[in-house]
Amino acid sequence: MHAPLIQPLQTIATPTLWAWTLVGVLVLFAVDFVITRRPHEVGVREAVGWSAFYIALPLAFGAWLWLRFGGDTGLAYLSGYVVEKSLSVDNLFVFMLLLTGFAVPKALQQRVLLIGVAGALVLRAVFIALGAVMLARFSITFLVFGLVLLVSAGKVWRDAVRGHDEEPDANGLAVVRMIRRVLPVTDGYRGTALMVSEHGRRVVTPLLVAVLAILAVDVLFAVDSVPAVFGITGDPYLVFATNAFALMGLRALYFLIAGVLSKLVHLGHGMALILVFISVKLILHWAHTVWHWVPTVPTLWSLVVIVAILATTTATSLAASRRSSPRAPARVG
Repeated sequence: MHAPLIQPLQTIATPTLWAWTLVGVLVLFAVDFVITRRPHEVGVREAVGWSAFYIALPLAFGAWLWLRFGGDTGLAYLSGYVVEKSLSVDNLFVFMLLLTGFAVPKALQQRVLLIGVAGALVLRAVFIALGAVMLARFSITFLVFGLVLLVSAGKVWRDAVRGHDEEPDANGLAVVRMIRRVLPVTDGYRGTALMVSEHGRRVVTPLLVAVLAILAVDVLFAVDSVPAVFGITGDPYLVFATNAFALMGLRALYFLIAGVLSKLVHLGHGMALILVFISVKLILHWAHTVWHWVPTVPTLWSLVVIVAILATTTATSLAASRRSSPRAPARVG
């Protein structure tokens, strides 16, 4: 028995809106590449400035969507953005460990992140296009996405219980082994160059290996993030916009909160709960297409639940960090 066909996913986007959005994304990436052309260590003031910009921009875009297309669209976008931003913060743990494992100089870290983010956005676009086609043709895709998120939630919870202290073996990644088996790699970094010519032959630098490792890891992240946002909204345009804004702000956010990440000890638990919630939401949506009496979760409640989980886990993380940190000895005299 074939899975039932459903109506094509509705979208607010016209070809003109898609074009302007893609142009805007390309312009932002071009500006970022110009800024990172000169390798330098990112200071707190620079990180704060760019983080504020990449938070204000998507919020302003959400306000425009709200005014232009109505509150339902604005809530769907905002909920999806909160989910994507939360997942990106959790992903920063892995990025930090990979950059450490490859011993990437601080002056080059933002270039690695930026190239990785650019490639990640292309990969997400492919996942979103495939997901939209599947959701539009087969209602059972909602069930499949829901089960995928349940499995992902279990993995995120196990990782949170184990903690992020174990540094991954960068050399053990399949993409790294493949590159070093096929291509020679220089024994050190060569500035921002991805490939150089040495002794009459082309060789790759560790910078290229680090970028490809980031991209390989992001493929796994997309398995979580794309179905998660489709659980909030079925509009491919909104799914792409939330992914784009969350990813573009990742570089600045990394340098802003790198020192704070270790204190968010319960963030992984919170993300696992959010993935479980969205999984249930997707499964209920699938069941509703089969049995119309099955209830679905309104978008407003999705936003309330997600924000409540994030606020709770952040508060408990900071409280746990304060309890575990050694107190300074009292001064005498």
